[in-house]
Amino acid sequence: MNPPLSPIRAIQQLPDNLISQIAAGEVVERPSAVVKELLENALDAGATQITVRLEQGGVKRIAITDNGRGIAPEQLPLALARHATSKISSLHDLENVATLGFRGEALASIASVSQLTLTSRTADAGHASEIDGSTLAVTPSSGAQGTTVDVQDLYFNTPARRKFLKSEQTEFGHCAEVVRRIALARPDVSFSLTHNGKTVDHWNITEIAKRSASILGNEFANARLALDEGAGPLRLHGFVGLPTASKARADAQYFYVNGRFVRDKLLVHAVRAAYQDVLHGDRYPSYVLGLDLDPALVDVNVHPSKIEVRFRDSRSVHQFVFHAVSRALAQTSATSFGATPAPLPSPSGAMPWIRGSQEHLQAILQPNTQVPQQQTSFGPQFAPTANGVAQTMANYGALFTGNDPAGGAATYPAAPQQLASQTLPSDDFPLGFALAQLHGIYILAQNTKGLVLVDMHAAHERILYEQLKGALDEDAMQVQPLLIPVTFFADAVEVGTAEENQETLHALGFDIAAISPTTLAVRSVPALLKNADAQTLARDVLRDVREFGGSRVLVERRNELLGTLACHTAVRANRSLTAPEMNALLRQMEATERADQCNHGRPTWSQLALSDLDKLFLRGQ
Repeated sequence: MNPPLSPIRAIQQLPDNLISQIAAGEVVERPSAVVKELLENALDAGATQITVRLEQGGVKRIAITDNGRGIAPEQLPLALARHATSKISSLHDLENVATLGFRGEALASIASVSQLTLTSRTADAGHASEIDGSTLAVTPSSGAQGTTVDVQDLYFNTPARRKFLKSEQTEFGHCAEVVRRIALARPDVSFSLTHNGKTVDHWNITEIAKRSASILGNEFANARLALDEGAGPLRLHGFVGLPTASKARADAQYFYVNGRFVRDKLLVHAVRAAYQDVLHGDRYPSYVLGLDLDPALVDVNVHPSKIEVRFRDSRSVHQFVFHAVSRALAQTSATSFGATPAPLPSPSGAMPWIRGSQEHLQAILQPNTQVPQQQTSFGPQFAPTANGVAQTMANYGALFTGNDPAGGAATYPAAPQQLASQTLPSDDFPLGFALAQLHGIYILAQNTKGLVLVDMHAAHERILYEQLKGALDEDAMQVQPLLIPVTFFADAVEVGTAEENQETLHALGFDIAAISPTTLAVRSVPALLKNADAQTLARDVLRDVREFGGSRVLVERRNELLGTLACHTAVRANRSLTAPEMNALLRQMEATERADQCNHGRPTWSQLALSDLDKLFLRGQ
């Protein structure tokens, strides 16, 4: 049955009150939207102190007081008029918005669905003035310099809208979150929030480090990295949380564009992509980031809520944010040794147990930047010999035997326990030096702060993963031909995948060829993985290539594939390591980016300070 046709009506101009209520449907979605609009107005007015008072989650009352410039008495009626604003006056101003508000409809929309009273006083006025939102009558009042907007009985004249509101606590939670977002962006302003007469939050003027710690908590404050990078007209600053500060929900992510909190898919994706190497898939990073750029390069007039933006060159912004966050995460605590080798101590200095040529020590301790050097450092290190004992690394042979390659004699610690009584070097070696191996799983090391525990499999996995990525990025994957090719049974799909994706396989360092309709032969593997099971590696590579396609594996799925390959090759539990081998692993961790976490986001090491150990044994009590 067709619905009855609506009567034909003539086109007519809508009354101002109805227009304002229609606009309020977009601007005033719930009480928190009122709080947002009024706070933005206060900040645009130059306020340094803002007080927010709420009753019944903001539905009964929202009163916001600031100490800003105030509004002159003759301007008060205009302040409540639709499309009246002091912030823009031309199309050029609209394309270069430098304020939080600019549309000139917030106060009018709020006044149309509530009982609004606005009281304001300028610096040169003898007294404050008050305007009633219903009658627009202006009367003298009392009050200090600044503005107070008192919004009562929200949606009193639109009961249908009021029915869609949630419980008092839910609406208050949304309001409190808006205050927190704005307070994070403006640590130079003090904020006070009360609900039903009780003070809930108060933040004094401070710096962003303290403000973010106060709002996001100690867990974030103790596991964050400062970031401040610029490139041309772009500047990104703030804090990104370590993977250990990740959360099960995306409720600690704050991104600001020119001081305005935004939810932008492009920016969220850029940050998420930067975390993909260090964070598990079902966890969310925590961060407080601000992007500053020329207002002409970003359009904030996308939606009435002003929470969405559009960039003129979105690709450049995405790449800038991605690389800036990636660089911040790459330089974590274990990698403070970094790309610049620390100066080696003199033999007569703080490490009396190390002797030998400075050139030999430099070759051992410097970060590996060339793929062949990385390959030799961790290729044969964990290769099992006939009796199952770890084989000494070829390029560290002189270190382990005590022979200096320059011809002189060199003495090094022969047993881990000897290290305990030695004077430790400076923080040039953040992970210290090995003491022992625990249950064939963990390395115990001593540094200047106390005890370091290292998960040797996770650490080695990260090292191999970063080396594989670097080799692939530089198109310098070193290949290890197999003296005897490894053959295995393969189905028709695997054989077809190998034959159709030879270029992709060669780029990854594999030579996999069909020698019969049901047999594949692995003739070479990446040199970094030469000690892994060739058949297992080949099957994993072929599976991913078949599932995602050769081109996608090298682009979209590359990191997942390299992570799988690194996991197969990394040293396993219950593998006995000598002290020099453990120290070599520690040095490699210090020279590897993102070494604090394995590719799955789990920590690779943990620090127990001497104070922590003292507490365990009640020392000093």
